[in-house]
Amino acid sequence: MNTPARRLYRSRKDRKIAGVCGGLAQYFGIDPVIPRLAWVLLALGAGLGILAYLIAWLIIPVEPEGSQTPSH
Repeated sequence: MNTPARRLYRSRKDRKIAGVCGGLAQYFGIDPVIPRLAWVLLALGAGLGILAYLIAWLIIPVEPEGSQTPSH
């Protein structure tokens, strides 16, 4: 039972700014609106959302070109 390991990537298809929220949604199998709302609430609440998004943008790699990840 060798299942391939899931990898977290920034989405190439489901992106508004950098694909971070789209990639998180693909990884967890949820609607992309949920991570987007979480980022907005964090950004408006304490300002941490902006910093967290920028860090995620830098450390999460872009989805490979030939990737076959399912999209919502």
